[in-house]
Amino acid sequence: MRRGLVHVLAWLLATGAAVTLSWWGVHTVMAGTAYDPPRALPVRAAGPHSHDAKSASGAPSASPAPSRERPVRPTATPAPARTPARTPSPSASSSPTASGRIRSYDTDGGRAVFDLRAADAALVSATPATGWSIQVWKTESWIRVEFGRGADRVTVFCVWHDGPPRVEVGTY
Repeated sequence: MRRGLVHVLAWLLATGAAVTLSWWGVHTVMAGTAYDPPRALPVRAAGPHSHDAKSASGAPSASPAPSRERPVRPTATPAPARTPARTPSPSASSSPTASGRIRSYDTDGGRAVFDLRAADAALVSATPATGWSIQVWKTESWIRVEFGRGADRVTVFCVWHDGPPRVEVGTY
C-alpha cells in the first residue's frame, strides 16, 4: 500500500512539473501575438481647426494615451460577409480635414473610424463594444476591421483598389 502511494505521489509531482513547464513555454511563445487582448487605437481630433491640439480657450488639450497597437498581419483577400448588416451610417460627427474626410461607422460590435482620402484611406481608430474583441488587417488597397463575440462577427471593410475608398459593413 505504501509503495503504491509513493508511486502515485511521484507520478503527481512529475505530471505537475511537466504541465507547469509546458504552460510556461506556451505562454512565453504566445506573448505579444494576436492572442493578446485587443487595444483601441487613439482617436484624433477631426475638426477643421484641429491641427493644433488646443481647445477653444487656447489651452492645450489632453493628449491621448500612447497607443500600443498590436502588429497587423496582412492576409489574402478576406472572405466576404455572408449576410448584409445594417447599412453603414457615418456618424454626424464626420467632418472634412486637410487629409480627407473622417467617417465613423458604428456597428453592434464596435466603432471603426476611417480617414477617407481621394485615392486611399487610413484607419483612425477601432474600438470594440463591451464583450466584443477586435482584429485588424491592413494592405496597400484595403483595411478590414473585424469585431467578434463568440460565433458572431461584424466586419467593417474599407477598400480603394479600383476607385475612391468605399466602406462596407457586414455580419456573419
